[in-house]
Amino acid sequence: MRLALVHDWLTGMRGGEKVLEVLCERFPSAGLFTLVHVPGSVSPAIERLGPKTSFIQRLPRVKNYYRHYLPLFPTAIEQFDFDDFDVVVSLSHCCAKSIVRPGRARHICYCLTPMRYAWDQFDAYFGPARLGRTRSWLMRRVMARLARWDRETAGRADRYVAISHYVAGRIARYYNRGATVIYPPVDTDFFRPRSQVAERSALVVSALVPYKRIEVAIEACAIANVPLTIAGAGPDRARLESLAGPGVTFLGRVSDNELRELYTSSGVTLLPGEEDFGIVPLEAQACGRPVVAYGRGGARETVLQNTTGLLVDEPSPAAFGAAISRALTMSFDSAAIREHAERFSRTRFGDEMAALIHAESA
Repeated sequence: MRLALVHDWLTGMRGGEKVLEVLCERFPSAGLFTLVHVPGSVSPAIERLGPKTSFIQRLPRVKNYYRHYLPLFPTAIEQFDFDDFDVVVSLSHCCAKSIVRPGRARHICYCLTPMRYAWDQFDAYFGPARLGRTRSWLMRRVMARLARWDRETAGRADRYVAISHYVAGRIARYYNRGATVIYPPVDTDFFRPRSQVAERSALVVSALVPYKRIEVAIEACAIANVPLTIAGAGPDRARLESLAGPGVTFLGRVSDNELRELYTSSGVTLLPGEEDFGIVPLEAQACGRPVVAYGRGGARETVLQNTTGLLVDEPSPAAFGAAISRALTMSFDSAAIREHAERFSRTRFGDEMAALIHAESA
């Protein structure tokens, strides 16, 4: 079997890249294609495959501003040549699912999510509050065209695999396609419980972007009188810092070792936004720590109410503040929390995906 892997872009080790990493380890002779690759930004397992890039790689200041070339992505993704491959696996949250493959090859799309900003989260990325009225109006026209292209090319994948039942529902709604669910991997070997006693504190690990609703966590922790640590970077940092009081600490990007220490030393990890799946709650649970999450989206599939954390019915500071206070007084079973997280291990994901890929190539 000659396998090709396709990822939208490779500029850091986020959830999608951690999925790709496992597949690169399982299939070290696969071809790897991506629109943009920032060398050194991803793990050695991914770098070893020598990612082949599109013409966007050669455009000015692409390392920091590749998203500005979004209108060119459809043309770029369609120019890759897969004539030498029998199976193509695209890992798509933007346009990788729309590759053009030869007739004899099978195309499996592991869908992280249908394109958020083209469908149901336009305002969070490109609304008037973000860009101003004129630029937002122009971007709405661009995104409307991109959404039409996204729907029209949904038939290019022979099979869809979703990261959660929640995303499978979005695939059905926007693409009119069914999807198998294979949960993405969590590194339960690295993220493990430690012996130290957790502090009476809260943690957010997130990109600092509007749809994550981090301001809810900031206000909720003020209500609960609990110190909050925020790990992560993004364009929303300045706005969030203006909302934060003295009990909030912004760390920016942290190393994996630092992140593990944060999980194990924090009393509770917060997920105030609606996530398609959410790796962070499972990393925290792998460390034996409870989670307080908004009870919509993927959190309903990863957090067990009153066992591994609390699900909040509404994304308001008052509701989250009450849940944080309650969680910090509950006696959670660290071993039971850890056992739940182990169901999402890297080995489990690799086995399930390898079995599916081999079945499709038979």
